[in-house]
Amino acid sequence: MSAPVRILGIDPGSRRTGYGIIDTRGAGTEAKVVCAGTIVTQGEHSARLRRIFSEMEELIRQHRPAEVSIERVFMHRNADSALKLGQARAAALCGTFVADIPVFEYAARYVKKAVVGRGNADKAQVQLMVKILLGLQKAPESDAADALALALCHAYVRSPPSVADLEAIHS
Repeated sequence: MSAPVRILGIDPGSRRTGYGIIDTRGAGTEAKVVCAGTIVTQGEHSARLRRIFSEMEELIRQHRPAEVSIERVFMHRNADSALKLGQARAAALCGTFVADIPVFEYAARYVKKAVVGRGNADKAQVQLMVKILLGLQKAPESDAADALALALCHAYVRSPPSVADLEAIHS
């Protein structure tokens, strides 16, 4: 049996940044939640970025993940929104630099396909599948569920599940 790997998933946002940390073995079929939540920010944009950075840095120090999985930025119709999202993403990433760990990026559609089976899944479907796949009592809030989905997606990519693993999940 392989040693567990701790993965931090980050769903960046300037007002709400989701995070989820899992310990996983092999193909992610034996994953358990270490912690998950949302960094909620308010006030001036620079204060929001500072909070994202410092809370991410604290998560890294406290839980010591081995790898980071973060959502890749997509183009918004509104340039100002895209810029703010990119800055929030950068603040979260900079918070991980204290540990010098590898960072992996995934498009939202790719994560949804890996976790739900459909690239156009909605938030509720992601929450439900995260709950099922991680054996949780209740579905995590939306941003935390997205972050946990990012961590699970990376677990699957780093060591793809076998047919037997997939059958065990869906039985």
